[in-house]
Amino acid sequence: MRSATENLIKLIILLSATLAAAAPEAAKGLTGCDERCGDLKIPYPFGIKKGCYLDEDFSITCNKSHDPPKAFLKDSNTDITNISIIQGQLHILQFVAKDCYTKDGPSEAYTPTLELYDLTISNTDNKFIVIGCDTYAFISGEIEGQSYKSGCMALCGNSTKTIKDGSCSGNGCCQLEIPKGLKYLELDVRSFNNHSEVLEFNSCGYAFVVQQDKFTFSEKYIHNFTQEEVPLVLDWAIPANTSCLKAGNKTNCSICGTNTKTISFLDDGSNYRCQCLEGFEGNPYLPQGCQDIDECKNGSHKCTYKDLCVNTQGNYTCYCPKNHEGDGRYGGEGCTPNSRSSIHIIIGICVGFAVLVIGSVWLYLGYKKWKFIQQKEKFFKKNGGLMLQKHLSEWQSPDMLKIFTQEKLEKATNKYDDSAMIGKGGFGTVYKGVLDDGSTVAIKKSKLVNQSQTNQFINEVIVLSQINHRNVVKLIGCCLETKVPLLVYEFVNNRTLFEHIHRRTNQAYLPWEARLKIASEIASVLSYLHSSTSTPIIHRDIKSNNILLDQNYTAKVSDFGMSKLVPLDGTQISTMVQGTIGYLDPEYYLTSELTEKSDVYSFGIVLMELITGKKAVCFDGPEEERSLAMYVLYAMEEDRVEEVVEKGMPTEKNFEQIKKVAELGRECVRVKKEERPSMKEVAMKLEVLRQMQQVEFYSWGRDNLLDGVSNSSQLVTINTNESMDVGDLTLVKDRR
Repeated sequence: MRSATENLIKLIILLSATLAAAAPEAAKGLTGCDERCGDLKIPYPFGIKKGCYLDEDFSITCNKSHDPPKAFLKDSNTDITNISIIQGQLHILQFVAKDCYTKDGPSEAYTPTLELYDLTISNTDNKFIVIGCDTYAFISGEIEGQSYKSGCMALCGNSTKTIKDGSCSGNGCCQLEIPKGLKYLELDVRSFNNHSEVLEFNSCGYAFVVQQDKFTFSEKYIHNFTQEEVPLVLDWAIPANTSCLKAGNKTNCSICGTNTKTISFLDDGSNYRCQCLEGFEGNPYLPQGCQDIDECKNGSHKCTYKDLCVNTQGNYTCYCPKNHEGDGRYGGEGCTPNSRSSIHIIIGICVGFAVLVIGSVWLYLGYKKWKFIQQKEKFFKKNGGLMLQKHLSEWQSPDMLKIFTQEKLEKATNKYDDSAMIGKGGFGTVYKGVLDDGSTVAIKKSKLVNQSQTNQFINEVIVLSQINHRNVVKLIGCCLETKVPLLVYEFVNNRTLFEHIHRRTNQAYLPWEARLKIASEIASVLSYLHSSTSTPIIHRDIKSNNILLDQNYTAKVSDFGMSKLVPLDGTQISTMVQGTIGYLDPEYYLTSELTEKSDVYSFGIVLMELITGKKAVCFDGPEEERSLAMYVLYAMEEDRVEEVVEKGMPTEKNFEQIKKVAELGRECVRVKKEERPSMKEVAMKLEVLRQMQQVEFYSWGRDNLLDGVSNSSQLVTINTNESMDVGDLTLVKDRR
C-alpha cells in the first residue's frame, strides 16, 4: 500500500513537470506588437502602432532621430523613461522653470507647462521644489475640474552659511507636497528684488516638480543648478467609459484578461487598474490575461522537501517523504514520522484527560469572562456607547474616532500605575500611555459623568473628534467600557506654555520670535473654532496652562475633554467650567452670556503674559501688579510699555513689534465685548506681524527650536491690488 502511494506521488510530480514544460511562454504583448522604442519596453495598453494601443490616450510616439530613440506621450514633448504595469505609473522628464538676473536686469526665464490628458501627477511620489535666495514660485493646475494654485518661497538673507545639505525648509530651498488628483501643471518662478541683494552668490531661481526619491538638496545648487529636466512620476488607469466601448456592451466594463481582478483607482469608480490574481503573473491588460506561476520551478515555494513540490493552478502542494506525514510546509505542522497505534492510544487517553481538566478550567474562566463582558457592556450602554456607534456608522470615515477596549488602555498605562500619571486636576487624571503600535498617547480618566449628561458627552466627543487642526490637541478615541469614560488624546511632550514662560522647567528662555509664533498659532486655532467649524466652538478656558508645546515649540490648545459639553439645542458649544481667575471675561461674569468675545478676552491676557513674563494674577507682589491686565493697561496709558516687558527680551529690532502686540492685547481685554476684535481679526494681524519680521535662527536649548517657523516659507496669497493694514504696517503683494 505504501509503495503504491509513493508511485502515485512520483506520477503526479512527473505529470506536473511535463505540463509546466509544455506551457507556452507568457505572452508579453498583442500579436505583432512586441514594440520597443530604444531601450524602453512599451507594454499594452500602451503602444506605438495603431491597433497596438487601447485608445489614443495610450499612444506613444517614438522619435528615432535621437540616439538612442526617445518615446513621447502621444504627440507631445513629454519624454517617457519608464512604463510600469504593476504600479500603474509613467516615469517622464519634465523641464525646470527658471528666472535669472544680471546686474543689468532679467537675463533668462522659462515657464514650463504639462498637459496630462487623463493622467495625474502622483501625490505620493513627487514633491514641488523651489531653489534660490530671493525666490518665490507658484504651482498651478487643475483638480477635478477646478483650478488649483499654491506657492513656496526660498530665502538666504545676505549669506549662504546657514544653508545645509538635505534641508529644504525655506532657507535656500523650499518644498511642498503635491495634492491628490492634480492634472495640468504650470510653474512660475519669480524674484522679490531681482536678486540684487544676493547676485554675488545666487543669480537664478528655480522651480520644478520632481520624483522625491530622485532629488536631495545640496548647498551647491544655490550657486549653480545645471539640470534642465528632472524625473517626474505620473499615475495612469483605465477610464470606465473606454472599457465599455472596447467591450461592446454595458454589462462588461473591464478590459482585464483572465486570472485577473479589477482595482478601483478613483473613489467615484470612474477609473480602475487590472491586477493578476495571487499565484499568477504577466500583463493583466492583455486578452489572455495572467499565467500561472510555477512556484516549484522558480523556488518561491515553502515546501520542506523541494523535490516533493507539485505545482497547481495559482498554487502548489507539498508532500512528505516515505514514512512521514503532515502538510510538508515551512511554518506549518511539517512532516513528522509515523507512530505506532499503541502510542496513539496512550496519547489519546492522556489528551482526553487533559482536555477534560482544561475544559473544566476553561468553563470556569469562561463564566468569569462572561460576567466581566456583561459588566463592560453595561458600562458601554450607560456611557452612551450605542449612541456613539450609531453616529460612527453614519460617518463617511468611521475610523476617524477609535473606540478602545479597557484592556488596551490598561496595558498602555501599566494598569494606571502612578508612574504613568502626568497630570491631575478638577477634571480628573491624565496618564501617559504607549499603545501596541508604539505610539504615545495621553489618556484622560475623567470624573463621574451624570447619567443625564450622556447625550451632551457623546455630542462633544463627536464634534471634537472631527476637529482637524494642527494647533489643537487631537482627540484620537475613547473607551466607554469602564465606570467612568476615558478619552485618548495625542501626547504633546514639551509641557505647557505656563511652565516655559514662568520658568517652571529647565527649558531655555523663550525669545520674542518664538512667543510671537506661539501667539499667532493660538489665535489661528481660536479663529478656526469660532468661524470655520460647522458649529461655533467656544473654548471658555483659554490660559497658558491649557496651551501645550511640542518638541518644535508648536502650540497645541488643550482641555477639550469631559469638562466641555454640547447643548442639546445645538446653537453653540460651551464648556461647563466657569473659567479661571485672571482670564475670565468680566462682562460674561456679570451677565452669564457666553460669546466668542469671552475667548478674545482670555487670549488678550495670554498675550500680556507672553510680553511681561508675569502671571495673570499674582498675590505675592505689590498691589498694583496683582492683576496683570490692570498692570499692563496702566503702563500703556502712561507710555511706559518698556517697563512691563520681560527683561532681556526687547531689542532695537523687535520693540516696535512688542508694542503693537501689547496694543492688540489692550483691544482684546476691553470691558465691553462689542469693542473687542474678533479672533479672525486678531489672527490676521499677528500673522502679518510674523510675515514681516526677519526670520532668524537661534542655537538655544534644542536644535531647530523654531522648526515650525519654516511654515512661513509658504506664500501668503492675496489679491494683486489689495493690501492688509495692521496698525501702521502694510503688507502689499509684489506687482510684477
